Amino acid sequence: MDQPVLEMKNICKAFNGVTVLDKVDFSLRKGEVHALMGGNGAGKSTLMKILTGIYAADSGEILVEGKPVSIKNIDDAKKHNISMIFQEFSLIPTLTVSQNIFLTRETRTSLVLLNDKESEKKTEKLLKELGVDIKPSDIVQNLGVGYWQMTEIAKALSQEAKILIMDEPTSSLTKTETEVLFNIINKLKEKGYSIIYISHRMDEIFQICDRITILRDGKYVTTETCSETDLETVIQHIVGREFDKAFEWQERPYSTDVPPIFEVKNLNVGNRLKDINLSIQPGEIVGIAGLMGSGRTELFRCLFGIDPIDSGDIYVEGKKRKIKSPKDAIEAGISLIPEDRRMQGLILQHSVKDNMILPILSKLKNGLFIDNKKLNEISKQLVNKLKIKTDNIFKTSGLLSGGNQQKIVLAKWLATDPTVLLLDEPTIGVDIGAKTEIIEVIREMAESGKAILVVSSELPELLAMSDRVVVMHEGKIKKEMKRKEIKSEEELEYAIQGF
Repeated sequence: MDQPVLEMKNICKAFNGVTVLDKVDFSLRKGEVHALMGGNGAGKSTLMKILTGIYAADSGEILVEGKPVSIKNIDDAKKHNISMIFQEFSLIPTLTVSQNIFLTRETRTSLVLLNDKESEKKTEKLLKELGVDIKPSDIVQNLGVGYWQMTEIAKALSQEAKILIMDEPTSSLTKTETEVLFNIINKLKEKGYSIIYISHRMDEIFQICDRITILRDGKYVTTETCSETDLETVIQHIVGREFDKAFEWQERPYSTDVPPIFEVKNLNVGNRLKDINLSIQPGEIVGIAGLMGSGRTELFRCLFGIDPIDSGDIYVEGKKRKIKSPKDAIEAGISLIPEDRRMQGLILQHSVKDNMILPILSKLKNGLFIDNKKLNEISKQLVNKLKIKTDNIFKTSGLLSGGNQQKIVLAKWLATDPTVLLLDEPTIGVDIGAKTEIIEVIREMAESGKAILVVSSELPELLAMSDRVVVMHEGKIKKEMKRKEIKSEEELEYAIQGF
């Protein structure tokens, strides 16, 4: 067997006395795509931050090409040809592709002036190697998200990286863009590049990866060859128990002989939303499916009062409500879990408690003072209800894993006891364990009589949750399907693509 290009042996790391990595091993072969998997809080990010010099390991060793190396900072990682492509893009939208790729490493003339033409030549060579059809002079903000991802890859290759770490690389990509990315990854494999691939999308792992290493609670669990394992086994290793039935659709009873609890009538917003009519019964979960740009998120923004409505009416519990701002929406009993939790759902520098109690702060005043005892009690109840992994309610939210951050956003709005809950990609970027827990919370909310409206690009999850699915295309509702009539994921995919 070939000598691994990378080995991490007995890696240990603790923060404030709490062990987050306990004698973890990981190895990577030349020309391999190796998935690093585990639940939120399993230690994946910490392990990769040690590899890229952001953190220092407390003990253990790292070997590159069989030789022990010391990686104390990002420059050390680059010196050993290691580069990480993060989930959040690090590009400057107003600069060109070439300027972004060589930012802080610009080619200069003999007079120490910027030599854009030479940088563009180098960029053109990189893009040709990747088979990417964009120009070095293109302004990044004018490109689609898929091309942002390709630019990030070219940027890493320009630094002579041979070991690439890809963190949730497809989280913002369409199906077509994901296929283009996979073609590029396969080309890189053929050229001998080695890739560590982090993703919660199980179908992608088996499609693009050669091996899988699984961590759980900061410990190494197993390394499996993709061709010799299956989805159920991987999930069992991740969650540490038998695969539960959260992703199996369960037909649920809900009231159909009473008036709708939530209605949207003849809603129009310029060319973005056209004649939207929608109603939800008490206790019903309605899923919204559609391609990117179909109007799903735009609909939620209007229903929550972020964007103005040109015409149409919104009814909550039979009462017509004027929604001109998020404050109006909250007062009407409407809550929104946004797609981008980090930018729109949380104040990352604030504590778990502070984020949770923001929407209900004014209701818990005792004269001029805040009832802190009550706020602490509510926060602890929500942490327990949603199984949020945190040392305490005063921990900074930005230090928690993505799945736990998403649960905080959900908890924040559950605290308001909404009548209508709008969920925009509620399980994006979270692990399989957190997904099942979030789905169960959504079901519990519906069973308490709430109206639930869910947007999700993850079709297995949408099918697991929904009682009914509506398909949007170019700002219109084109099709409505009862969940029990949808025989397979492929049937829903056909409905989404079939216009």
